[in-house]
Amino acid sequence: MRTLLLLEDEAELREELADFLQDRGWTVLEAGTVAQSLPLLGKVDIAICDVMLPDGSGFDVASRLQREHPGCGVLMLTALGSHRDLVYGLEQGADHYLVKPVNLLQLDATLHALARRVQPRSWCLDRAQRQLRAPDGSALELSAAELKFLGLLASLQGEPASRREIVAALGYDWLDYDQRRLDTLISRLRLRWKQECGRELPLKTMHRAGYALTVAVTLS
Repeated sequence: MRTLLLLEDEAELREELADFLQDRGWTVLEAGTVAQSLPLLGKVDIAICDVMLPDGSGFDVASRLQREHPGCGVLMLTALGSHRDLVYGLEQGADHYLVKPVNLLQLDATLHALARRVQPRSWCLDRAQRQLRAPDGSALELSAAELKFLGLLASLQGEPASRREIVAALGYDWLDYDQRRLDTLISRLRLRWKQECGRELPLKTMHRAGYALTVAVTLS
């Protein structure tokens, strides 16, 4: 089941909605303010956004999702029920617009309809944040060398990169480079990912060919 962001400032309503959605099989991440929602935007498949929030507008969150995470579905859930508000919400990036109070079964059905059109979150190499993120939201902070290494592999879309190509991408001359440094870089990266994210990094050593990622990784 997909992961939802529930952005709602009324704690009692947020708890009621979260309990219902979790009972229906959704994974729910909760936020009561725009600021609380921002670190979660890259971790969810669908966002349910209230409009009137203590530190901003859910319309702004919808617009940001459209710009930065276009594969994420957006459902506005608000007390603002005018046609003008509805049209504005859809213009800002919302896929659906529901008015409170909402029938919970209708909400669940709308989310299922939206989930059928939303692409599942993929692996992502975020160069600005220097992070590798998995579809489940787990992430690893990367060193500059690790970022260059993974950036090269991601650009090859599953094809292997030779050790010579990797050394060049790291900014070194092949003849002067100590190969043990590359071995250490890769082993440490694998170990840190396993320790922090709980599973193996999808990185394959290919005999005489180099290294390749076994999953598609988008670059951002």
